[in-house]
Amino acid sequence: MLIERKFPLDKPIRDSYLPYGRQWVDEDDIQSVIKILKGDYLTTGPAVGEFEQEIASYVGAKYAVAFSNGTAALHGACFAAGIGEGDEVITTPMTFAASSNCVLYQGAKPVFADIDFNTYNIDPQKVEELINDNTKAIIPVHFTGQPVALDEIHILAKKHSLVVIEDAAHALGATYKGKNVGSLSDMTMFSFHPVKHITSGEGGIITTNNEEYYQKLLQFRSHGITREPDKLIENHGPWYYEMQFLGFNYRMTDIQAALGTSQLRKIDKFIDLRKKFASMYNEAFKDINEIQIPYQDQSGSSSWHLYIIRLNLEKLLGSRKKVFEALLNENIGVNVHYIPVHLLPYYSQLGYQRGICPNAEKLYEEIITLPLFPAMTEEDVNDVIAAVNKVINNYRK
Repeated sequence: MLIERKFPLDKPIRDSYLPYGRQWVDEDDIQSVIKILKGDYLTTGPAVGEFEQEIASYVGAKYAVAFSNGTAALHGACFAAGIGEGDEVITTPMTFAASSNCVLYQGAKPVFADIDFNTYNIDPQKVEELINDNTKAIIPVHFTGQPVALDEIHILAKKHSLVVIEDAAHALGATYKGKNVGSLSDMTMFSFHPVKHITSGEGGIITTNNEEYYQKLLQFRSHGITREPDKLIENHGPWYYEMQFLGFNYRMTDIQAALGTSQLRKIDKFIDLRKKFASMYNEAFKDINEIQIPYQDQSGSSSWHLYIIRLNLEKLLGSRKKVFEALLNENIGVNVHYIPVHLLPYYSQLGYQRGICPNAEKLYEEIITLPLFPAMTEEDVNDVIAAVNKVINNYRK
């Protein structure tokens, strides 16, 4: 019988806590926000339009519509796609709850397809097995920033007349077969939460090449109200507006947009640093038998939102929880991304059961997210490497 060794109570690798993710805000960002605060617009104004144009240009899409957050943007995309009661939308369980909650908001049913065990992204073959007459759309998620197998997804969508809404919250700056994520599907969502590639505090955006979707998204984010003369049923005068459907107040502010535009100017630097630090991890961990480093499919280029190691638990004395807690004791801010959505209590109450996505469920038991963000230093990265080596050595069989 193997006896678990106690983790040594010696000095931690780091004196201070290193989070798994953190924004990088510089003086240019601060001044861009101050300029807005001194101007005429605080809520949705010209800065939002500028930000939308900059994002659309960056990813190579015709249109972009900014929202108060990424979840709101996904909700807007589902509305624009006409998803409603009786419809089914296929997505991955290996994501944050927003990727499927947006389907529930529209009265439709999320259907979870299992993941590919190499990329951890949704498996197109599993998607195909779940398509039926009620299927309306597919929401693939570029998990950790690695692009989904979009060619296969698009073939399925075309064959079955489905809408593809990419959840690219992790993938701003990623490419698929040399083309920018954000320009390839019916709609694509990006998130600007503080741990993402760029931040607007909170915020999200939908990019699209479809003018009909674009117009619906604009109106949906503002209560379903329009003032555009060519859309009005009546016109009482210059003050007149109409609420034509039930929308939401999902508008981004000019304060957020100004910060986002300033951040976007630094995105290439941010992504280069993420790639550099990920390469340092890969090199350090590639020969450790107790760890599996992230597999990268050659059809895409990840923008490295997250760096996830997978533990070979059969080679360790301790559980994932023990390894996780030991890394925290070293002041390394590890995390786990994600608890499979169908295992969350609310989804269990809806009837989703353990066992429907065995690959995702197994992966969840084995993964740990290490710190990865551009404001890290090489010294920070080396601290993480040292801590992982120390902990693995202590739990190695």
